[in-house]
Amino acid sequence: MSGLVNSLVNTVLSAPPWLVYLLVALVVFAEDALFVGFVLPGETIAIIGGVTASLGHTSLWAVLLIVVVAAIVGDSVGYEIGKLFGPRVMGSKMFDRRRAKLEKAQEFLQRRGGSAVFLGRWTAFFRAVMPALAGLSGMKYRVFLPWNALGGIAWGATAVTAGYLAGESYHKVEAWLGKGAAVVVGLIVVVALAVWAIRRHRSEGHGSQGPGSQGKGSQGPGSQGKGSQGNGSQGQGEGVEARAERAERRPETSA
Repeated sequence: MSGLVNSLVNTVLSAPPWLVYLLVALVVFAEDALFVGFVLPGETIAIIGGVTASLGHTSLWAVLLIVVVAAIVGDSVGYEIGKLFGPRVMGSKMFDRRRAKLEKAQEFLQRRGGSAVFLGRWTAFFRAVMPALAGLSGMKYRVFLPWNALGGIAWGATAVTAGYLAGESYHKVEAWLGKGAAVVVGLIVVVALAVWAIRRHRSEGHGSQGPGSQGKGSQGPGSQGKGSQGNGSQGQGEGVEARAERAERRPETSA
């Protein structure tokens, strides 16, 4: 892989700036739209684009803009391909050796929904297949696009800036970005799970308080009802005693 990167860097640096921009745009776009990421990850060419800017061969802002736009547009095309030709594409022979990874990507998308589009941007295989899987799953484009744009901006800015800061030591950055991306994804997942657990705990707490308060309130009227029944029984008892006294007095008067 390092030999391929060395050859690519030398070729890019010997090309005119406009050709560098075109090459960066095509590779980043095709990674997700045409599954080129299986051969050459888009993060490699994005880092190299940052290196060329660091060496003064290209403009940093131009490379950054091209990478971000190409990533977002490439994912959108991959989404449409999955929506229209998903079963045929996913059943092709190029996925025969990657069925296990493909199933993991599908399960991840089912669990996380739109956020899987953003999180998948940080690993090479998920980045290549996640847009098509999102289109195949029936996800609405209005849900897909914001996560796609957020992932394209964050990933593109990270890769290009890392290449720019590293300069000629891009090999170390490439290796670090692979590990660093996994760490970033792990931290995001942990934070998301923590927030979900806290919200669920709070919702359960509010739910348990509501029925309890209603139960106490229902006891009040019930107790009052019981009290009124007790008073009624006392009134009935007094009426019986009065009638008994009158019955005893009548014989005396008659006598």
